[in-house]
Amino acid sequence: MLRVARNTLRLKRYSTATEYDLVVIGGGPGGYVGAIKAAQLGLKIDYLKGWGKITSPNQVAVDGLDGQQSTLNTKHIMIATGSDVSPFPGIEIDEQAIISSTGALSLSKVPEKMIVIGGGVIGLELGSVWSRLGAEVTVVEFNKAIGAGMDGEVAKNFQKTLQKQGIKFKLSTKNADGKVDVVVEAAAGGAQETLTVDNVLVAIGRYPYTKGLGLENVGVAMDQKGRVITDHEFKTNVPSIRAIGDVITGPMLAHKAEEEGIAVAEHLVHGHGHVNYNAIPSVIYTWPEAAWVGQTEEQVKQSGVEYKVGNFPFAANSRAKTIDDKDGFVKVIADAKTDRILGAHIIGPGAGEMIAEAVIALEYGASSEDIARVCHAHPVLFY
Repeated sequence: MLRVARNTLRLKRYSTATEYDLVVIGGGPGGYVGAIKAAQLGLKIDYLKGWGKITSPNQVAVDGLDGQQSTLNTKHIMIATGSDVSPFPGIEIDEQAIISSTGALSLSKVPEKMIVIGGGVIGLELGSVWSRLGAEVTVVEFNKAIGAGMDGEVAKNFQKTLQKQGIKFKLSTKNADGKVDVVVEAAAGGAQETLTVDNVLVAIGRYPYTKGLGLENVGVAMDQKGRVITDHEFKTNVPSIRAIGDVITGPMLAHKAEEEGIAVAEHLVHGHGHVNYNAIPSVIYTWPEAAWVGQTEEQVKQSGVEYKVGNFPFAANSRAKTIDDKDGFVKVIADAKTDRILGAHIIGPGAGEMIAEAVIALEYGASSEDIARVCHAHPVLFY
């Protein structure tokens, strides 16, 4: 999808050459939120359906879905094309027996047995869905813990909770062949084991989608992982071109892309904009949910900062008891000297909503006592 922002009269659709202040390539969360913000800041928005290709630092060629072509001249370009499913070497995803996260949403029936290759966010979410629908799910993860980026204590407890629901885990393990009769072995080498399943879900991550954008035409710099290199203002090495979201470094999160899209619009109109990456939450939408923001205990230890940790189990929460959903806990990490909150981690019902309070605390530099002194209604999961 292609979105454009302009200061002139309403665009005559698919004209041969039209002038814009901003052309946004990509209509996902980052692209459309950035376009909306541009409109709110006084830029008028038009909407084109088609494929955009950068032909010069200030020009985008559009192939419309109706077959028509147009050329857009612009002062600025924002790349917001997102990401695509990462392939697994040696495995062909046919979306029948061997599926991606997209195919996992389209299965015609619940498989008896499923292997999920990858114990990250996507693998855990979709594995949990099919497990709760009745499939026997085994998660195969190369690393020694699930949920890349999670606090270590939280990851261990999260795994135990999912295991109680029937999900099996094979950690420090790799897939050795990629057939539906899946051969797995210890990542460090060892005896192999064959698992016969109905479906293999490949969920090893995503890669930046920049194919066909014409970045090579204008010399936009990329890193070794195929991400567009940007500065703190989201500018590439080509001054008129900016990039946000999954195509640049950082977690591949829709709300992170949205914040970056807003920041770009603010940079263009006001000359300044900012994203506080320490206050961007992550959520795993399983049941119970897992959510976190800020630093993990491992990261705080590595930084050398003296810290203190507070834990509270949902088993002692009145609301959790009344809804009979007592698995999980809240973990808060604070600076031992200043009491400023450094990180918050939650496993439990509604964790994705509850983490917002910790996000606000981090954004405004609150202490753990600040949160403790806030009056919460009773009974709620927050209290």
